[in-house]
Amino acid sequence: MQRQDTQDAPLFGEEDENNQRKRSKMRHPLVSFFHLFFRTSAILVYLFCDILSGRFVVCMVTIILLLSCDFWTVKTHSKNTKSSAESRVFWLGLLVCPIFWILFVFSTVFSFNIKWLVVVILGLVLQWANLYGYVRCKVGGKSNLRNMAKNYLGVQILKRATKQPESF
Repeated sequence: MQRQDTQDAPLFGEEDENNQRKRSKMRHPLVSFFHLFFRTSAILVYLFCDILSGRFVVCMVTIILLLSCDFWTVKTHSKNTKSSAESRVFWLGLLVCPIFWILFVFSTVFSFNIKWLVVVILGLVLQWANLYGYVRCKVGGKSNLRNMAKNYLGVQILKRATKQPESF
């Protein structure tokens, strides 16, 4: 039997593959780009601030503006996220960038560069607030994250307590 005869009906598994491809394509690539652009730009401005501008205030304001634009973009992005690829970009950006700001806090403290400590703490707070807000939205607005963690730990302890001891 030739494929021409069966063009009306998809072969086994073809429909699933086509739907998977449609969902994984980015429907809003510009929003995804700016989501990562503002976050990485703030990190790059911090790293290369001495090269770009020797003025502390200019760099601090630029970083705050970039992170504020990121906050707005993430809000827009989360409303428009429909595909799995966009979701991965969204959560990757939300999770990875705060790690950089944590590293910057430690490097600033250990290098005794106190004037930059304000900037990195502000960057960390803004990124962490964004992450916390969206994790909370993902989990559910009514449930408390602390209660969820306690429940999870309680279930894990109960599982271990009821587990049959292994015989030697």
